Amino acid sequence: MTPKIKFHDLAKMSAEARGRLLQRTETDLTEFEQKVRPIIDAVRTEGDHALARFAQQFDKSPVKASHIAATPDDFARAEKTLDGGTRKAMEFAAGSIRKFHQEQMPEEMWLHEVRPGAFAGDRSSPIPSVACYVPRGKGAFPSVALMLSIPAKVAGVRDVAIITPPGPDGHIDDATLVAARMAGVEHVYKAGGAQGIAAVAYGTQTIPRFSKVVGPGSPWVAAAKRLVSHVLDVGSPAGPSEVIIFADDTVDGRLAALDLLIESEHGPDSSAYIVTWSKRVAEEALKAIAEYWSKMSEKRAGFSQAVLGGAVGGVVLARDEDDALAFCNDYAPEHLEVLAKEPFQYLGRLKHAGEILLGEYSPTTLGNYVIGPNHVLPTSGWAKTASAVSVFDFLKRTSIAYVTSRGYPELAKNARALAIYEGFDGHANAVSELRDQILKR
Repeated sequence: MTPKIKFHDLAKMSAEARGRLLQRTETDLTEFEQKVRPIIDAVRTEGDHALARFAQQFDKSPVKASHIAATPDDFARAEKTLDGGTRKAMEFAAGSIRKFHQEQMPEEMWLHEVRPGAFAGDRSSPIPSVACYVPRGKGAFPSVALMLSIPAKVAGVRDVAIITPPGPDGHIDDATLVAARMAGVEHVYKAGGAQGIAAVAYGTQTIPRFSKVVGPGSPWVAAAKRLVSHVLDVGSPAGPSEVIIFADDTVDGRLAALDLLIESEHGPDSSAYIVTWSKRVAEEALKAIAEYWSKMSEKRAGFSQAVLGGAVGGVVLARDEDDALAFCNDYAPEHLEVLAKEPFQYLGRLKHAGEILLGEYSPTTLGNYVIGPNHVLPTSGWAKTASAVSVFDFLKRTSIAYVTSRGYPELAKNARALAIYEGFDGHANAVSELRDQILKR
């Protein structure tokens, strides 16, 4: 029996029901935080021994506390065993990713004369260290390793490491190790889940503390990031995958169905919608999905079926074009595909998305792997205020200012007036005649 696909007719839904479509699996992390807190405490006090115990418990992996870090032999084995086709594709992807992020780099410093004799600007410099989280629970993701570590290296971060769950054999995924080498990363650690986030926040006998952690993960990872955010920069939220396929009435619904399955196969905690105002497109998509499931593995089809038949997936029929666009903007998806013969006509009205892929030849698959822009994107509606991972995640800006003797008097007069109003005597005195006397003006 073919699993039922959810169909949502916005014209027949209450505001409350429509609002439920905007929710994600990690909207409320309270339950996960309660479970994650003792894991973090254990790693903080026991270090590598806790990492090994949790790897055995959660990852079913025979990891020892003395073997948390990847060794030179691990890298050599990975280089030897990874098949040539995968390596070639990874090299292609790495080239695109590196090129895009190199183009994204800002100038190192700028300084402009904002008033006569007064100069101000910014200097960009790399953060000292970053841990890149590469998930593994529902597969192996060397593409994530490339997407995170390459821009970090392009930005000039001195200390870049990868943390990732070990496999059932106790080893790190071969392709992830090769990806690390392609990016120029030497340190890879067997530390996944909440315990991995705790390790880079507090440090262990093997893993040093880091300034920041980036990367997508499960609600367990998201909850751990929230709990350690007072000691570690946890970057933009990046949780379970989500996509909206926005399809107008000029496209084949079968194409919308084909692309809907890209993100819905990530796992049962993903979110995936086709959004259209065309009944034809909606009906064509609904009819085609089952056929595409038959061309997938049982595991991936099962994930997709759980999503598209669940509370946060399926086909959404909007009243009209404006209604469809409004739903997309309210949802603020991680990935947004625009399927239309003339996709650019909608671009200016789509305000919130981690990435926007335009046209019938730009499926999310290409964005996930080989175009170049980062595929680690804000989820759970955070695309309204957050951005894709970029070189800017690995850079900090320092404001620079320089005032000459010519520019000083006007600035001092106005600054002194504001300081007096706010009651700051020291501020006011620093730009008073006391300074003039010292400088012999």
